[in-house]
Amino acid sequence: MAEITEATNMETTPVENNNELALITPETQPKRRKKKSMVWEYFTIETVSAGCRRACCNRCKQSFAYSTGSKVAGTSHLKRHIAKGTCPALLRDQYNNQLTPYNPKTGGSEPRKRRYRSPSSPFIPFDQDRCRHEIARMIIMHEYPLHMVEHPGFIAFVQNLQPRFDKVSFNTVQGDCVATYLREKQSLMRLIEGIPGRVCLTLDMWTSNQTLGYVFITGHFIDFEWKLQSRVLNVIMEPYPDSDSALSHAVAACLSDWSLEGKLFSLTFNHPTSEAGLENLRPLLCTKNPLILNGQLLLGNCIARTLSSMAKDVLGAGHEVVKKIRDSVKYVKTSESHDEKFVQVKNQLQVPSEKSLILDNQTQWNTTYQMLAAGSELKEVFNCLDTSDPDYKLAPSIEDWKVAETLCTFLKPLFDAASILTTTTNPTAITFFHEAWKIHADLGRSITNEDPFISNIAKSMLEKIDKYWKDCSLILAIAVVMDPRFKMKLVEFSFTKIFGEDAPTYIKIVDDGIHELFLEYVALPLPLTPTYTEEGNAGNNGKTDESQQGNLLSDQGLTDFDVYIMETSSQQMKSELDQYLEESLLPRVQEFDVLGWWKLNKMKYPTLSKMARDILSIPVSAAAPDSVFDIIIKQLDEYRSSLRPETVEALICAKDWLHYGSEESNALVKMEF
Repeated sequence: MAEITEATNMETTPVENNNELALITPETQPKRRKKKSMVWEYFTIETVSAGCRRACCNRCKQSFAYSTGSKVAGTSHLKRHIAKGTCPALLRDQYNNQLTPYNPKTGGSEPRKRRYRSPSSPFIPFDQDRCRHEIARMIIMHEYPLHMVEHPGFIAFVQNLQPRFDKVSFNTVQGDCVATYLREKQSLMRLIEGIPGRVCLTLDMWTSNQTLGYVFITGHFIDFEWKLQSRVLNVIMEPYPDSDSALSHAVAACLSDWSLEGKLFSLTFNHPTSEAGLENLRPLLCTKNPLILNGQLLLGNCIARTLSSMAKDVLGAGHEVVKKIRDSVKYVKTSESHDEKFVQVKNQLQVPSEKSLILDNQTQWNTTYQMLAAGSELKEVFNCLDTSDPDYKLAPSIEDWKVAETLCTFLKPLFDAASILTTTTNPTAITFFHEAWKIHADLGRSITNEDPFISNIAKSMLEKIDKYWKDCSLILAIAVVMDPRFKMKLVEFSFTKIFGEDAPTYIKIVDDGIHELFLEYVALPLPLTPTYTEEGNAGNNGKTDESQQGNLLSDQGLTDFDVYIMETSSQQMKSELDQYLEESLLPRVQEFDVLGWWKLNKMKYPTLSKMARDILSIPVSAAAPDSVFDIIIKQLDEYRSSLRPETVEALICAKDWLHYGSEESNALVKMEF
């Protein structure tokens, strides 16, 4: 294109040759060598005057010296214009394209290769800050060590990828990671500030090889769209994790950090806490009566830890058999030839099992259960394996396989219940009322078994689920009441089965507790007040006539009218709960969206829906989804333990927030350490 422009602009030019005036015409002008430099994809040569030509940037229209008389300026300054990012037009397009920057090579014996690109793919200039920002995100998202930026291998890789990238130090990348954390935190704070309900917290205590405690605090809440949300809010280092004040100090710091004072509805934790520790936590709750529902808004019995403890007892009772089966599985899975012989025998016996053998991870009980379950289905293959493989001498006996099947019978309901915590995005309190009740009932029948092995295991498990049920059944029951498929009816039915003659006492505690809690919500602003109107508008974008009328009346000074209604209609507002309880139950649909139901009925039950929003956000487990099956306490690795507590918190929290795709900002907050 540059050549065509030159030919078009070129006129008949007089030149001196042997003191005679010669006339060079386009027909007589010798052919110029075709320009191969890539800069001519971005520049056009224009003739300014006789003997003077300039290169004009096609994007920003700036002109640069090219030739004057017989002197040619070359293309180096033109390359700098496009390669250094000084062209404003190219700079504007840099984040919308994925083309690698043009970087001319200097020196070397390698021949230059012709590069082709489409005219629709503009050049992207190099951006050092953007690269630092992406390195920080990479380290956070994949848990790479901060020191990797100083590793020779990483430095060599980056220098070959982009020689103009300036090396960054540990301190620099640490600052960039903290800057990413602060940027994401601002976005999350805007979300939390606008939530219409209260917040529930879970506390997961980790240890370290330095005996320091790290409290992972996760916030759970239901947003304007009635979707259950959870975010890791803080990771707080506690030097003395077993002290009475460790958890309360961490919670108080979290509430202050996120401006959540007066909005904490419940606490769920998995760390053994003394009575003094519980008393330190109760004042942090927002309810007027922290002992409501027998104080069960403090759930000190995490269901994940309870299930893991029960599973540990089961595996401990059959540890000898578990070891025999593990050794057999290890024999097959650690040798390709052994595995081939095992598959061959399985095919010969036509065993219908679709399960594959796995070697368990002894820190996670679900893998041991899956190993036992697969082994039990393939026991015929193990029994006949020695006919094809004479070296195999580890086959468990028939009695061993019977014990393994018994262990699987106990582990399966625990596995099914715990799996819910790793997959569901719906409220778990309702689900675990069913699960805990079902496990409790099954174990109650098993303790009467004539086989002492079975009855002893059932007795040990029943003690733990019985403690969990007594500590948490009321808060689970109140969540069930908020499900229009069950309400108080399921509570009455299940409590009668479990508590027998004492059932009326526990049923009354639930009934009194839910009415007492409801009275607290009655004292909150009524539907006509601006608070409720804003909530309604957030859900429907303020498009309905009703919400517009609510704003209109409130804005005209009817707040005194709101107070009058609250003072004169307490009995009427209280009946909102009774009306809900007296209405007939909804059909028990499997895929029922309880949050969606309350979203649709919030105008019918304005006060009760607010209470339901908070109750249904109560989590029953403090464990992260990848830690639900852990048998041992989580321990912070040695590398992260060596970092500053603030950096540990920034790395862990930012990874969680980036997972949810929170808003990004291109601005890099530069911090020095």
